[in-house]
Amino acid sequence: MNKLLTSMFALAVASVTAFSAQAQEVKGDAKAAEQKIAMCIGCHGIKGYQASFPEVYRVPMISGQNAKYIAAALNAYKKGDRKHPTMRGIADSLSDQDIADISAYYEQHGKTDAVVPAPTAPDAKVAALLQKGACVSCHGDNFSKPVDPSYPKIAGQHKDFLFVALKSYKTENQSTWGRSNGVMGGIAKQFSNAELKALSAYVGSLEGELKTVPQSKFR
Repeated sequence: MNKLLTSMFALAVASVTAFSAQAQEVKGDAKAAEQKIAMCIGCHGIKGYQASFPEVYRVPMISGQNAKYIAAALNAYKKGDRKHPTMRGIADSLSDQDIADISAYYEQHGKTDAVVPAPTAPDAKVAALLQKGACVSCHGDNFSKPVDPSYPKIAGQHKDFLFVALKSYKTENQSTWGRSNGVMGGIAKQFSNAELKALSAYVGSLEGELKTVPQSKFR
């Protein structure tokens, strides 16, 4: 299994390198994004806002997230690698420049110089699950310093969102829900839903850099 994960990780790095080279062609303008984020604010700018499809969960915190990851996620919705009707519709409406601008905006949005404390050690069961999934090999120290900025920070993310996201990598043959990603799919399918819930609860309990910054559509 470790050999398989190593091979999958190498493939992911190669894919990320190719994406990063392409992403460098479009430079994001955070200031310009102020006129483009109205569609984001309705969900991601409200603390505790819950989505109801395919189940009830809090939408992810995106302020403080890596710009390259936000861009990668939006492009995945645009291509259909991530299936979600609302996000697909939003992503389809965005140009490459829009995606770069919005991603740059949310990376710096609400950012502070506060030092994130070291995480509380997990119990033995969760520690074994983290080792099995080799989670730190991509998401980095404290799960807040990914080895490549095209990977997400996950420390402190809503545990119910993390659980739904992880389950979505196991979802196949659905037209409106699921995520197609060879690396994350291979990892998530190793675990039962109960184990994914335990992983999500631990990672969500950590201190991190992600936050929801309340915003009004009417400014």
